[in-house]
Amino acid sequence: MTTSNVSPSNLAATPAVSGPPKGSNVVTMADRLTELKAKREKVGLGGGAERIAKLHASGNLTARERIDALIDAGSFQERYGFATHRCTLFGMTGKDLPADGVVTGSGRIDGRTIHLASQDFTVGGGAVGEAHAEKIVEMMRTSLKTGSPFVFVNDSGGARIQEGIDSLSGYGKIFYHNTLLSGVVPQISLICGPCAGGAAYSPALTDFVIQTRRAQMFITGPNVIKQVTREDVTAEQLGGAEAHMHYSGNIHFIAADDIEATKICRKLLSFLPANNAEDPPFVPIDRPIDSVDELNHVLPNDARFTYDMHKVINLLVDRADFLEVQAGFAGSVIVGFGRIGGHSVGIVANNPGVKAGALDIDSSDKASRFVRFCNAFNIPIVTLVDTPGYFPGVQQEYGGIIRHGAKLLFSYSAATVPKITVIVRKAFGGAYVAMASKDLGADAVVAWPTAEIAVMGAEGAAEVIFKKEISEAADKNAKKAELVALYRNTFSNPYVAAGRRMVDDVIEPSETRRFIAMSLHVLKNKRELRPEKKHGLIPL
Repeated sequence: MTTSNVSPSNLAATPAVSGPPKGSNVVTMADRLTELKAKREKVGLGGGAERIAKLHASGNLTARERIDALIDAGSFQERYGFATHRCTLFGMTGKDLPADGVVTGSGRIDGRTIHLASQDFTVGGGAVGEAHAEKIVEMMRTSLKTGSPFVFVNDSGGARIQEGIDSLSGYGKIFYHNTLLSGVVPQISLICGPCAGGAAYSPALTDFVIQTRRAQMFITGPNVIKQVTREDVTAEQLGGAEAHMHYSGNIHFIAADDIEATKICRKLLSFLPANNAEDPPFVPIDRPIDSVDELNHVLPNDARFTYDMHKVINLLVDRADFLEVQAGFAGSVIVGFGRIGGHSVGIVANNPGVKAGALDIDSSDKASRFVRFCNAFNIPIVTLVDTPGYFPGVQQEYGGIIRHGAKLLFSYSAATVPKITVIVRKAFGGAYVAMASKDLGADAVVAWPTAEIAVMGAEGAAEVIFKKEISEAADKNAKKAELVALYRNTFSNPYVAAGRRMVDDVIEPSETRRFIAMSLHVLKNKRELRPEKKHGLIPL
C-alpha cells in the first residue's frame, strides 16, 4: 500500500495557483468575454454601417430599431442570434450572414409578452433560407407554448435562391405554423419593405396586416407581369399600401412609416387577449356610464338623408377611442375595436354614407372575417344596423354575392361570444337577418324608435302590394303616398318586431351606451353549446 508524502505542513508550503504562467496558450475568462462581446457587436451591426446608412437614407429603420420601437424599453431577449446557414453552393461557402438575416426573440408590450421575428434587409436582402426560416418557426412554436401573440416584421427580397428547395421548405414550414397559430394566438404582420412572391402568403395567413407607405407586397412583380400580360404597372401601383387597402383588401392598416406601424401594432394588441383561452384586457373607466343625449340628435328627420355612423360609434365607445380596421376598403361597412364600460368589443356597423349601407361582396367578406376573429378571441360583438339590403347589380351576381353574402350569415350564426345588436334605422330583407338578427343567435337586440324593420322599403313594397290600386287611382302620386304611409305605419317600425320578440326593447338613442354596457356585464359568463364536429364549412 502506498502512502502520500503530502502532509499538512507540505500543503501549507504549496503556492496558490493564481493564473496561467506567462507565455501560456490558456484562454482566460476575460478573453472569452471579449470574444463574446465582439461577436455580439458584429451580429448587432447586421450588414454593416454602410448598408444601415443606406437604409436610413431611404427613410426606413433597421430590424433591431423596429423591435426597439415596438416593445417596452429593455424587454427584448434575443434568441438564435448566432444562427448560421450551411449552404456551400454558388459562392455561399464561408459567407457570413449575421443572425442569418432575421432577428428573433421575445419582448413585452405594455407588460405583456409577445414573440417576434424582424427581417434584416441589410443582411443578404433579408432573403429566407433554411436557418432563417427555422428561427421564425421556432418563435412561432414558442408563441403556441406560452399562449402569446406573434408579430412578424417583413422586409425581405424573397427566397435565398442559393439554398434552392431548402428555402421553399422553409416557407412551407412558416405557412404551416401560421395555420397552427390561427385562432390560438393573435398574429400580426408588419410590411416594412419588399414582400414578394411566396413571402406574401405568410401575412395573408395572419390576422392583421399593417403596411407602410414605403413598402410593396405582391406575388409577381411588374417586370414579370409586363412579360406575360403586356401590362405596364409600377411596383407602387401593383403592391403599394393604397392598392392593397382600396382594391385587394389584403391589408388592414396603412402606416406612414415604421414608427407609426409599431404604434398601430401596440394599440391593436391593447384590445386583444394574449390567446384564445383568455378574455380581452379590461380597462376601468373613471366615471359612471350615463345617458348620451347627443345620440338623440344624430339622425336627420328625413330618412332620405344620411349621417355619419362614425359619430355614433365615437359616442358609444369609452373616450371616443375607436380603432377602425380596413378603413379604406368596402366602405359600406365599418369594423373595428373599442371599449364600452371598460370591456373590449368588436364593432360592426353599416355605413349609410357609402352605398346607403348596403352589403356587397367586399363588405360581406370584410364583416365576416372580422366577426370570426372576434369570436375566436372571446371579444363581444356589437352590431349597429342601418342597411337597405344586399347591393344589387349584374357584376355583384356574377361575382358571387350569394356565396359572399352567405359568409356573413355563417359567421354570425357560428359566433358564440356575446352578440348585441342595435337597429338604428333601416333593416330590410336578407340584410336585416345577416346583421346579427335574433334569428342568428343575437343575445340582445334593441331598436331605436326610428328603426324600420321589413322585407323591403315602404316605397318598393307599396308598388308591389298595391300595384293595382295605384294604377287605377285618379291621382296616382297621392294614392301611392297614402299607401306607402300605410305600409310604413303597419310594418316599417320597430313595434311589430318587438311584438314578435325579434326585438327585446325599443329604446331612446341616448340610452344605447348604457344598454350595451349592462348587456356586456350580464353576458360576460355566457356559455353556448354547439353540436360536436371538426369544423363547419363556411362558403369560401
